[in-house]
Amino acid sequence: MTDPTAQPSGAPPRLWVPNADTPTSYQREDAAAHPPLDSPGYKSTQLRHPKQPLVYLPQTATEITGPQLGPERIAGELDHDLTRQHEGQPIGERIVIGGRVLDTEGKPLRDTLVEIWQANAAGRYRHRWDRWDAPLDPNFSGAGRCVTDAEGRFRFVTVKPGPYPWGNHHNAWRPAHVHFSLLGRAFAQRLVTQMYFPGDPWFPYDPIFNSVRDERARERMIARFSIDETVPGWAAAYEFDVHLRGPGALPFEEAH
Repeated sequence: MTDPTAQPSGAPPRLWVPNADTPTSYQREDAAAHPPLDSPGYKSTQLRHPKQPLVYLPQTATEITGPQLGPERIAGELDHDLTRQHEGQPIGERIVIGGRVLDTEGKPLRDTLVEIWQANAAGRYRHRWDRWDAPLDPNFSGAGRCVTDAEGRFRFVTVKPGPYPWGNHHNAWRPAHVHFSLLGRAFAQRLVTQMYFPGDPWFPYDPIFNSVRDERARERMIARFSIDETVPGWAAAYEFDVHLRGPGALPFEEAH
């Protein structure tokens, strides 16, 4: 009998097998798989998290029959390429980030709006409240978007962001990361997470990364380097698949 979990030699590990591991009914993930609304190590959550029990709104037909997100979600043909949105090239290591958006059973989700935002190669955001002593790059705004294709695929070209200090505790630095936002057919379906890079030395010291207490769930937020998708002489590539639910689900920020 063929082992359904067997992987081809040299292939990256697969977290689960759709046909073998898809549950017959969906169960809510363990609390450790997602960051808590109030995470003591991440000090600003003490000021922002709800003080009263959450009120969950019932799902109704209006979520899919109301105003829909249409083709105008993409403003220009360079929305996905953060390195060509200005007159010159941004400074930093050019990278490609690609992946797929998948449902519980591993089926691709088409027409999903994927947005990213990030710091520049020096670790600074183009934002009026980011004032730490690192240079702004006039050729890098740090935001992009695209819509998944028929196979649920997305692709961005950008530069690798730098780590930055953030004042949460003594000698506090954020690991290099890219923010991801996903929108389905309506605004109520928005999910937000962060993508990290393999081998970052700041992981053990970052309370945001470690607010996801499940080690395996944290690992799902780390992109995989891909030599196959790396463009020779041009850009290194990273793969970051987004499983919305199920055994391979990414940790997402809880609704506030």
